[in-house]
Amino acid sequence: MKYIIILGDGMSDRPIEKLGNKTPLMVADIPNIDKLCKWGRCGLFQTIPKDMPPGSEVANLAVLGYDVRKVYQGRGVLEGASIGVEIAPTDLVMRCNLLCIEDEKIKNHSAGHISSEESHILIKFLNKNLADDVIRFYSGFSFRHILVVKNGINDLKFTPPHDVPGTPFKDVLIKSTSEKGKETAKLLNELILKSQELLKDHPVNTKRMAKGKDPANSVWFWSAGYKPQMRTLKDKFGVTGAVISAVDIIKGLGIFAGMDVIEVEGATGLTDTNYEGKAEAAIEAIKTHDLVYLHVEATDEAGHAGDVDLKIKALEYLDKRVVKYIIEETSKMKEQVTIAVLPDHSTPCEVRTHTHDPVPFIIYNPNLQPDDVTEYNEDSCKKGSFGLIREDEFMRTLLR
Repeated sequence: MKYIIILGDGMSDRPIEKLGNKTPLMVADIPNIDKLCKWGRCGLFQTIPKDMPPGSEVANLAVLGYDVRKVYQGRGVLEGASIGVEIAPTDLVMRCNLLCIEDEKIKNHSAGHISSEESHILIKFLNKNLADDVIRFYSGFSFRHILVVKNGINDLKFTPPHDVPGTPFKDVLIKSTSEKGKETAKLLNELILKSQELLKDHPVNTKRMAKGKDPANSVWFWSAGYKPQMRTLKDKFGVTGAVISAVDIIKGLGIFAGMDVIEVEGATGLTDTNYEGKAEAAIEAIKTHDLVYLHVEATDEAGHAGDVDLKIKALEYLDKRVVKYIIEETSKMKEQVTIAVLPDHSTPCEVRTHTHDPVPFIIYNPNLQPDDVTEYNEDSCKKGSFGLIREDEFMRTLLR
C-alpha cells in the first residue's frame, strides 16, 4: 500500500452569512473530493492543542504524526532548513522579516512585499556590517529571512509583526522571560535598532521611496527555536516520503522528517500556483516513495485575505486540477494507493487568521468499507466513522 496526503492549507472555515450560513466547502463545486468521501471514511481532526499557537508548523507536525509538544520549535528553524542553513544543536534560529517602520510604528510586516533581488542586497549589507562569530543573517525570499544566534537562549517573548501593524515598534520589542534570556534579548533588540540606522539611507531603499514604495528600513525577529529532535518517517513509521509545497516551513518540516523535497516550477503558494504540475509531481513521486505529502497553500491565503469568493475558487481548483488527476492516475496503478484529503487547520474568512477548530478529513483506503458520509465539509464529517481524533493520531489512522 502507498499513501498520498492532499493537504489544502486552511481550507476549512466557519458559517458565513453571505453564503446562507454555509461554509466555502459546503457551497464549492468539489465533485472529486466528494467522490473520495463516498468511497472512504471521514472524521474530524483536532490538529492543534488548545494551549499551543494555531500555526501551520504545529498543525503539519501533527498531520505527519509527531508529538507537537515534544518537537515543536517554531517556524524559523524550519524555514532555515528549507533554504539550506546548516544548523547546530545550540544554534538559536529565528525568522527575520524585512519590514517598514514609519513614524516609529510598524507600517507593514513585508516592506511592501519587497522583491527577493532587493532584499538579498540588503541582507548581504547587514551581514557585512553586523555579522560576527555569534550572529549571521541568511537570505530567504522577499521579506522572509533567517537569523542564527550561536548559543542563543530562547527564554524570549516575541511579537509577530503581522499581528501588530500600526503599533509603536518599541512597545513590542523582544522581552526576556528569565534572567538567562536577558543577554539574547538585548542582543536582538540592539540589532533591530542598528539595522534601522544602516538601512534608512541604503540605495535600495532610496530607489524604492522614489518610486512610492515602502522602504525595508528595519529587521524584525520572531518564532525562534532550536533544531527539532525528530525521528524520520522511515524510523518512526517505516515509510519513505516526499513533500511537494511552495511553502518554506513545509519544506523544512519535510527535511527534518527525512522526506525528499520535490520542487515544482510555477508553484507560488497562491491561487495562481501550478496545480497540474504539483499533481503530476505527486504521481511521479509515489512511484518511488511510500508516502507523498502534497501541500497546497492557496486556500489559506484566501482565508487570510477574507476573500470568500477566492477561497471557493481555490477549493474548486484543488478539486478539479489536483484531486481529479490523482484519482484517475492512482486507479491505473498496480499497487493500491490510499488517498487522504484534509486541511492542517481552519482559516475562517471572517476571522482572517488560523483557529483551533477541528478540521474535516477523508481517508480513502480501497480495502476498507466506506462510512455513510457522502459530502466533504465541516458538518458532514462529524458523522464519519473515525469520530474525533487528536494531534498525532492521524498518521497512525492512515497507516493502520
